Amino acid sequence: MDVTPPSRAADDAAQGPEADEAARSAERRRWKALGVCLLVGFMSLLDVSIVNVALPSIERGLGASEADLSWVLSGYALTFGLMLIPAGVLGDLWGRRTAFLVGLVLFAVASAACGLAPTAMALVASRLVQGMASGLLGPQISGLIQEMFSGPARARAFGYFGTTVGLATAVGPLSGGLLISLAGSQDGWRWVFFVNLPISVVAFVLALRLIPVSTGGALAGTGRRRVDLVGVALLAAGLLAILLPLVQEQQWRGPAKWSLIPLGILLLAGFVGWERRCPLPLVDLSLFAIRGYRYGVLLGLLYFAGFTPIFFTFTLFLQRGLGYSALQAGAAITPFAVGSGVAATVGGRLVSRHGRRLIIVGLATVVTGTLLTALAVHEVPGQSAALATAVPLALAGTGSGLTISPNVTLALAQVPVARAGTAGGVLQTAQRLGTAIGVASLGAVFFAHLARDGNWAGAFQLGVLVAAAFETCALLCALADARLP
Repeated sequence: MDVTPPSRAADDAAQGPEADEAARSAERRRWKALGVCLLVGFMSLLDVSIVNVALPSIERGLGASEADLSWVLSGYALTFGLMLIPAGVLGDLWGRRTAFLVGLVLFAVASAACGLAPTAMALVASRLVQGMASGLLGPQISGLIQEMFSGPARARAFGYFGTTVGLATAVGPLSGGLLISLAGSQDGWRWVFFVNLPISVVAFVLALRLIPVSTGGALAGTGRRRVDLVGVALLAAGLLAILLPLVQEQQWRGPAKWSLIPLGILLLAGFVGWERRCPLPLVDLSLFAIRGYRYGVLLGLLYFAGFTPIFFTFTLFLQRGLGYSALQAGAAITPFAVGSGVAATVGGRLVSRHGRRLIIVGLATVVTGTLLTALAVHEVPGQSAALATAVPLALAGTGSGLTISPNVTLALAQVPVARAGTAGGVLQTAQRLGTAIGVASLGAVFFAHLARDGNWAGAFQLGVLVAAAFETCALLCALADARLP
């Protein structure tokens, strides 16, 4: 028999609809907060691809050297990658919302500094800070998704984030070309950075209203209260020593510059030794005992060293070598982005069924498309180069879509859930550092050939061969992992 007092029963009946409405309101708020995160993620990722088509405009507007142009891209990728792991720790210490807002303000300030840069050196310095801000934002976006959603809703949220990544890659070159066409080739590049300011202001106001305050840091109770700054310094110094002679190959005469590379290797060895002994290491080296993760990180580094720098030299070849406008150059890159976006959707569904074999197919397709791109430039010289490379670039993009996301999935598949955040941060760091190394290496070959022969098509083809070599190493890495039981 129901013995609930009449007044209690009436209260429960009254609270039922109110509780349901409160739950629906909280659900709507979470998805709106996700929209803010995706907007900021789109903006920071767009700044990687949109700058490619602005490089010739930057060269004309600031009198930038080849090394300056390389640093505009590789410097951004370097500080982006170096910041990812410490940023995850800072988000755990400060709270994701606070770290997100700090990163957003820093990104807006750095974007304004880039747009107002009076010299190439000032632009490079501002890009380094902008890369740090992007690196601070990245882990907070994925962390906030994990905090706000669970179960199928979390999978949907990460799916939307993956779509955002593809969209930013696809529209970046076209957006940059359009902005430069509207604002002029001399100073139009500044609007590539200024466009971030209104987006940042809107996102900051919405983030204050919608993103929830973290209830407690993920490192609460662990005793961790600091970042491994010695590890950060050793890693940064080692990578910088390796990158400097590559980027400055044309500016620094003589063989002495190459002595920095063994110094950089020694510093990286020192970084590994320090991390083994540090009580609170920057990188959990025990993760590399997991074979799938070890191969996944190496594959990511090699692949990003191969495919991302192609667009650096391709836009320079089209605009400076063939006289394309920024908008035409942006349109020429679009087939790769479209192929990548479509294939990424398919790859996400197929990876659980086919595993590493899917990545092998993807990498083989990328290598084929990359080599066919060089062949197309050789066989169809002159103004028709963009048309001739459309199909090879679409093929390479299709392979890329079958590689990047499936590799992340397989690399993290055997990582314990408790260490998934750190493992994901290290994997993203490897990708960004691969980008920095690839831009420096490919740029060194490209500009050295150009300085010697003045042949834009030949310089681009040699650069593409360097990219294909990195991609082939990634393919060999995938084959080695697949052969082992």
